[in-house]
Amino acid sequence: MSIRTSPWPASVPCWADLTVPDVTAGKDFYAAVLGWSYADTGDEFGGQSIAQVDGAAAAGIGPLPDGGAPAWTLYFASDDADTTAAAVTEHGGNVLLPPGEVGELGRMFIAADPTGAVFGVWQALSHIGAGIANQPGGVTWDDLRSPDPDAARAFYTAVFGFQTEMLPDAGPDYATYSLAGEDKPLGGMGGMMGAEGVPAHWVVYFAVADAAAAVTAAEESGGSVMMRDFDSPYGRMAGLVDPCGAPFWVIETDGSDQPDRSG
Repeated sequence: MSIRTSPWPASVPCWADLTVPDVTAGKDFYAAVLGWSYADTGDEFGGQSIAQVDGAAAAGIGPLPDGGAPAWTLYFASDDADTTAAAVTEHGGNVLLPPGEVGELGRMFIAADPTGAVFGVWQALSHIGAGIANQPGGVTWDDLRSPDPDAARAFYTAVFGFQTEMLPDAGPDYATYSLAGEDKPLGGMGGMMGAEGVPAHWVVYFAVADAAAAVTAAEESGGSVMMRDFDSPYGRMAGLVDPCGAPFWVIETDGSDQPDRSG
């Protein structure tokens, strides 16, 4: 069981949050599909709700900013958000929302890589980010879908110090990424993988105990299916879209075959 109580190491994906036009509908949907309960943070933090699994924070759901589109945002941990923001700009990225305090929870910013994929950076204070990972209800993988994966990999390597390893079985331009000197991958970066025609983006994967059941729950709760559950070398998985239009993926696992991210 990957339960975390201390801040995530710098550069590790540490949080994901969803922005939707109807927070209540979003919460109901993910409760049905991922089994989440919620703790509300109140108006002070923009009406964001913290999704929980057995009391551990899993992800956030909040209201959609004006002009935005429903989407999941992946956050990378940083020990110094301002320094990381400067590195983003130095290496060709674009800071969309400059570093700022989120009360006593932490310091954050939102950026886009040179190919247009949006991501966040989180510097923990009282909120470390996810308290659960790699088991049902928690984030278990992430993928970058980019029209120029070579440029994207160069950017993230420069900003976050990642090492990458090509994974030909997943496609000719797909690579996993990890912290320097570690062999446990944190996610993947590749081409658009059939999503041509949409902007570059990060995809968030959640662990589920039963992928087929998650698909059924999604359909019964007003969502739709991009790709029905299928077997892969990495587990049974499915691509889903919530009722507000935000895509995400699920992977079937009990957590026993996943890297331990506790700490």
